[in-house]
Amino acid sequence: MLSKGQVINERYEILKSIGEGGMANVYLAHDKILDRDVAIKVLRGDLENNEKFIRRFQREAKSVSDLSHPNIVEVYDVGEEDGQHYIVMEYIDGKTLKQLIQKRGSLTVPEVIDIMAQLTDGLAQAHDAYIIHRDIKPQNIMILDNGMIKITDFGIAMSMNATQLTQTNSVMGSVHYLPPEQASGKGATTKSDIYSAGILMYELLTGSVPFKGDNAVEIALKQMKERIPSIRRQNPLIPQSVENIVLKATAKNPKNRYDNIHEMHDDIVHALDEDRQNEVKYHFPYPESELDESRAIPIKESTVTQPKAKEVEIPANGEEIGNGGSRKKEKKKMTRTKILILVGLVVILLMSGTLIFLNHRNNTKVIVVPDVTNQKIDKAISVLKKKGFKYDVKKEASDKIKEGYVIETQPSAGSSKRKGSIITVVESTGLADVVLEDYTNQNASSLKKKLEKLGLKVTVEKKKVESPKDYIGKIDAVIDQSPKYVEKEETKLKKGDELTLYIPDIYDSYPEIATEGWTLSKAEEFANQYGLSLVVKDKKGNVVSDYSSYLDKAVTGQNRTGKIASGVQFVVTIDVDMTTYNLTINYYLKGSTESVFDTKVEKHKDGESGTVTCPGKASYDLVTPQVNYQISGKDAVINCYYTKSDSSNSTDTGDNLD
Repeated sequence: MLSKGQVINERYEILKSIGEGGMANVYLAHDKILDRDVAIKVLRGDLENNEKFIRRFQREAKSVSDLSHPNIVEVYDVGEEDGQHYIVMEYIDGKTLKQLIQKRGSLTVPEVIDIMAQLTDGLAQAHDAYIIHRDIKPQNIMILDNGMIKITDFGIAMSMNATQLTQTNSVMGSVHYLPPEQASGKGATTKSDIYSAGILMYELLTGSVPFKGDNAVEIALKQMKERIPSIRRQNPLIPQSVENIVLKATAKNPKNRYDNIHEMHDDIVHALDEDRQNEVKYHFPYPESELDESRAIPIKESTVTQPKAKEVEIPANGEEIGNGGSRKKEKKKMTRTKILILVGLVVILLMSGTLIFLNHRNNTKVIVVPDVTNQKIDKAISVLKKKGFKYDVKKEASDKIKEGYVIETQPSAGSSKRKGSIITVVESTGLADVVLEDYTNQNASSLKKKLEKLGLKVTVEKKKVESPKDYIGKIDAVIDQSPKYVEKEETKLKKGDELTLYIPDIYDSYPEIATEGWTLSKAEEFANQYGLSLVVKDKKGNVVSDYSSYLDKAVTGQNRTGKIASGVQFVVTIDVDMTTYNLTINYYLKGSTESVFDTKVEKHKDGESGTVTCPGKASYDLVTPQVNYQISGKDAVINCYYTKSDSSNSTDTGDNLD
């Protein structure tokens, strides 16, 4: 255990412990050089000499350091000090999805869609880099206050192009989220992560895991044998399109699952589209288990005992049994003797040849193969010939060894071979030509790194798209390229050639439209482009049904941040007040509260002002012909005053109150 104030690598000061696990302890620390808080995962002291756990710990560091995605925790540094292995990572100030589920139970469908869209987008980055997580569960997913999620703990992640460090039949991962193929001891594939993600989505929608038991073995058996419970039976309000995602992802037979995580991601972001409202339930195209497959019913053999027939030896040439049969036996015996003599002679000859070969071999001098790596091919051959070796040359492309130089020898340097043995020298041809492919839908960041290692100059540029909602969740997906890929034509790019990858010029996360000074008109256009349902509210929270007259108003607030998910409500606030206030008009005889007319009440919006013309009445003189009013966030009262006129001098004008 590390203590508060302890400094690692003269840089990371331990602040406190924030977690303990079976393999490592996690601490909050402060990076004194970059002045930021970080999380440090340190291999437990009792495992420092355990090669298996050290390799697993190093594998996690390598897996995550190869990835760069907003939904995957970032690794800053990896090292070892005084035998302590550590990983310095991005510090996530949030909670795990498991803690969120324990606090709230099931989440709303839009919330689940948003979380799963981010999760599958992050996993797509890992799968594109040939990394399988193998331990997707809510405990390994952090969620921030703004709704963004981070995938953590690649401790048992496996590279698809590397040898597994775990035993073939060992079970890795957490049993509640364990795919059937792993539970039965088979290897993990990208479809294993898809299954675990499906179980996680089930838990987010229902608040509990689908399979429970008294022990791990019982749960694992249910993972392999039992169908996943229906989500819609528990909550009929969940759309069938959403349940279908869970059904397809958690199929027992991997053939019935999504072909890749990109398919699942696309299905998630479009699950609430209008054209999927009446979607039928997903049915598996392949049998889910042996129980689903039609098999022939074995028929038991009759148990009635039949009379045993006598065994009769029938001669092959059809001769009668008798004296002829005994002559046949005698002939067979003589043939067997000849065969034995012939086999003995062959064995003696083979043994003699072996002894002669071994004797010659023992008299041949043994020489150590010299190290000619990174030497010019001519010089390398000269060295081998002087040592007494024969040689053969094989050419291979290399991004590390210059053209015309030796990559390696086969067998390798340091091996012991007898004089006259043939040594294969592998000569570098430099970087290989890159055959242009169709890179559409591939992850641009990962592809750029891969192609740059092959010597190409790769740039990534954004390109406008007509329908941004079709590209939600594909912010880093290649949509076009230059040079263009032409089917049935092989285009080769050489070292130094330029390649441009285009990605969609869209918003990946909701923009801060209030701080960026957006008008309601621009917000409406944004909502239409991204398939969002726009709801406009005034500053008091009242819904503005007809906002056509307020399109030039500035937006002052919004309800969503984080990743954009199509089909959800996008609520914006504008700086208007749709609340109406009472304007009370009294018609009083001056100097008293006697009413000349009944009191009148009018409805006005905040900020309105104007003038009320007081009506005339017979036998009364108007003291205040007009009265001004101003509505300022509350009800207002104005008074029209009258006096009784001298009846002899007044003219009857009648009652003029409208």
